[in-house]
Amino acid sequence: MQYGQFPDPRFTIAHLSDVHLLSPGRKQYDAIVPEMGLMLVLERLSRLTPAPDALVFTGDLADKAEPAAYARLRELVEPFAASIGAQVVWVMGNHDERAPYAKGLFDRELTGDDIPAQDAVHDVGGLRIVSLDTSAPRYHHGELSDEQLAWLGDVLATPAEHGTILALHHPPIPVPMLPQAAVIELLGMDRLAAVVEGTDVRIIVGGHYHYSTYSTFAGIPVSVSSASCYTTDVAPKDRLISGVDGHQAFTMMHVYDDRIVNTVVPLAEAPEVSGFGLDMLPVIDAMSPEERTDTISRKDSDFNLGVEGPMIEPQP
Repeated sequence: MQYGQFPDPRFTIAHLSDVHLLSPGRKQYDAIVPEMGLMLVLERLSRLTPAPDALVFTGDLADKAEPAAYARLRELVEPFAASIGAQVVWVMGNHDERAPYAKGLFDRELTGDDIPAQDAVHDVGGLRIVSLDTSAPRYHHGELSDEQLAWLGDVLATPAEHGTILALHHPPIPVPMLPQAAVIELLGMDRLAAVVEGTDVRIIVGGHYHYSTYSTFAGIPVSVSSASCYTTDVAPKDRLISGVDGHQAFTMMHVYDDRIVNTVVPLAEAPEVSGFGLDMLPVIDAMSPEERTDTISRKDSDFNLGVEGPMIEPQP
């Protein structure tokens, strides 16, 4: 059903970040049970129509890179994704470690001191999603090797049918609300810009900072999702940096042929102060476009004045 001037989106993508899952029984900072945040995310996602075509997790999947945490992540996410017909896209973060990440999520055994970056390409009905590993082993800032940039350039040399989403953990943006966090930003952003500029990359999505923010990079929109475990208070009182148990959220991306719409979805429930039940939907759907305008848009309609009763007279 089309209610306005735009068609339905071609793709619906859930962008989630910074799950920071721990092995069962462990807490972050003796306060946060990260699994609870992930469960809230999945419950919220189960309400959405249409269901997401893909779930994109932009890094820091396991807080301590524990095998049990990756196992629990798969146990929770993969059956849910299968039940709604969604692909899962994992992305490395600075809290993840390449060997346990590869083993825990992809059943790949990697050994040695020079484990390669965990980059991957996913196809979602012609929409390409590139998972780019920006992790720097033993550090929290982000890096990209010459080999990775060459690989990415080769991937992007052939445009995808519906364009590309570039998913990475360290977003290539300034952080004016948290300037000290620039110490752990992605290094060498100009090198990445030279690769992506002028390609079919439609949006870059990331996490890392534990709050939602937006910018552009090399002419490309950038969307940063908040965290599902704990978040950063960007206006703290008498604190330099403040991580808080509140404001957790994820981002929904609705991909149209000519644009992408990003919507922040909070995890916490809030008291409803106005609204209508689902029984109203068939009534609205049965209206003509003119009836909807007269009933819903007109300021002095019974609908907007709160008059009880049917919004329109039943049709014979």
